[in-house]
Amino acid sequence: MRGFTVACVLLFAFTSLASKSDYVSVKRKFQQIEKHQVKPGSRVSISTAELNSYIQAELPEVAPSGIRQPVVVMHGNDTATGRALIDFVKLRKAQGKSPNWILSSLLQGEHEVAVTAHVRSHSGTATVDLQKVEVAGVPISGSALDFLIQNYLRPNYPDAKIGRPFELKYNMDRIEVAPGTAYVYMKN
Repeated sequence: MRGFTVACVLLFAFTSLASKSDYVSVKRKFQQIEKHQVKPGSRVSISTAELNSYIQAELPEVAPSGIRQPVVVMHGNDTATGRALIDFVKLRKAQGKSPNWILSSLLQGEHEVAVTAHVRSHSGTATVDLQKVEVAGVPISGSALDFLIQNYLRPNYPDAKIGRPFELKYNMDRIEVAPGTAYVYMKN
């Protein structure tokens, strides 16, 4: 039993070190892009491990309480899925609003939320289109999805553009999502 415990501790330590190095690596890449230190016409690759370590480290700084354990999976064909445990009641309270009794009853507690999106990107612009949204394994669409976007996404992230093009900053030309890796292409 002691050997198993030591193995678990070593595995955890190795995972923590790998996660830390992934975070340092992707943070450096983002800073190089932001400071225009990436050569024009070049490509910057960001692995799933790097992106997830960044999201997990930075989430507490940008997201209100009520969102935990975010994970992104890059499928390829410019498609990715993000998952997290979300407590919609906590999110609503973080906005300074009390949810009504019905919403509190329906949405209380943490729910696994999965969002699959397709990214279209070219010539310095990108558009993110939602393909599928699931809350606790239940597909959400139509007016229920509109309600979640209007009451939880937009108040917390007013600059989020779903289904509308937006300008890529820092001289980025396009973003491509491949299996396990995102590529940022810089303009020539």
